[in-house]
Amino acid sequence: MRKLPPLNAVRTFEAAARHVSFTKAAEELHVTHGAVSRQVALLEDWFGVKLFRRAPSQLSLTDAGQHYYVEVTAILDRLALASMDIKEDVAPTVLRINAPPTFTMRWLIGRMATFQRKRPDIELRLTTALGPVNANEAGFDVAIRGEQGAINGWSSTHFMTELIAPVCHVDLLQRGELGRVSDLQRHTLITYLTEPYDWRQWFASAGGEMQAEQVVLRFEQMYFALQATQERLGVGLFPLFLIIDELRAGKLCLPFGALGLRKRSYSALFRQENRDWPAIKDFCGWLGDAGHETEQATRAWADTMGWKY
Repeated sequence: MRKLPPLNAVRTFEAAARHVSFTKAAEELHVTHGAVSRQVALLEDWFGVKLFRRAPSQLSLTDAGQHYYVEVTAILDRLALASMDIKEDVAPTVLRINAPPTFTMRWLIGRMATFQRKRPDIELRLTTALGPVNANEAGFDVAIRGEQGAINGWSSTHFMTELIAPVCHVDLLQRGELGRVSDLQRHTLITYLTEPYDWRQWFASAGGEMQAEQVVLRFEQMYFALQATQERLGVGLFPLFLIIDELRAGKLCLPFGALGLRKRSYSALFRQENRDWPAIKDFCGWLGDAGHETEQATRAWADTMGWKY
């Protein structure tokens, strides 16, 4: 006979560990904060070890909790997939999503599992594209774009505001090579074709001027430009939500803080005749929640740096 822990407690623990929050886990599971706390305590009693470190204003996983979270997440994902395989007589709903390549790689894919847990009956199919949405495009159901203008016959829903600022490897700052806007003249500026906010605009907003002899390194896509920045080849303009992990880890930094910070809206677009399709409504609702969490994470990081926006 298998000796299994209380499975409802395991499910509750996984949600709490994923959010690192009993409150958010309670919202996801539609229970009270106290119910989440009790289920986690039940699991800890079963193991005889603590899975969370609890402080008045902070919750974190212990080493045992982190190890168990990784294993449990994989197991629950496999269980969800196995359960869907049993329902062979029910064809999954296919939802085709089109988004920019770097956004897809560094933000969307890493969060897809949370949507799949909510709607395991929906199969997401991702494609990528650069540039504005073509109104005659028929290859997707939902398009994700930043600052996309209105399209006749299409609806859009905002789900996140991105912040764009100059970014460099922390080594450049620690060596004292960047302190003033004028110092950028001695550095390579990194750009990419899909750049929504170019260096001339940034210099104008920061009270400076881009020099004609400025050295510029150009790339086709943001992903390559970001890699070049991480390799200390220069300074680039990037959305903070795509590099928040590197900022938190102290690998990349904002040499000028909030100076010249630019805001840009991200939206999901879909044909108006499909606006009541449950798959699209649920996906856009999930996007809104995920976008809000990302904004909160970016804001929390900014607060630790002592600047507001």
